[in-house]
Amino acid sequence: MLFDFLSFLHARFGIALLVFAALLGLLGTFQLLTRRQLGGGFRSGFLLLWGLTLLQGLIGAGTLIGGGRPREILHLVYGIFAVLFLPGVYVYAGGRRKDTEAMLLTIACWVVAIAYGRGIMTGA
Repeated sequence: MLFDFLSFLHARFGIALLVFAALLGLLGTFQLLTRRQLGGGFRSGFLLLWGLTLLQGLIGAGTLIGGGRPREILHLVYGIFAVLFLPGVYVYAGGRRKDTEAMLLTIACWVVAIAYGRGIMTGA
């Protein structure tokens, strides 16, 4: 029963993360094209994306411990990548010029959106 709930939650949460990353990517792209700086809301959303990705990983780990297995082992690689990549880019971009920071964080949103999509395709 718990395993089924975790599997369901993990699958739906993956879709939500994909949509959230794409929306942040669209917002960041708009900010770049209009030459506006990223605001605190975007940065907060980016950190929230990372926190939710970490939670998604914990739910996935619970599913794995409960006996579930992804269709391909690459599923785990995409998840680990997203958990490590997002804070790495955030820290790296923090000391850069504002336009460079905007570009890096926006690209990171699109990259993890692709990783989430691939994760969904390689999951159970």
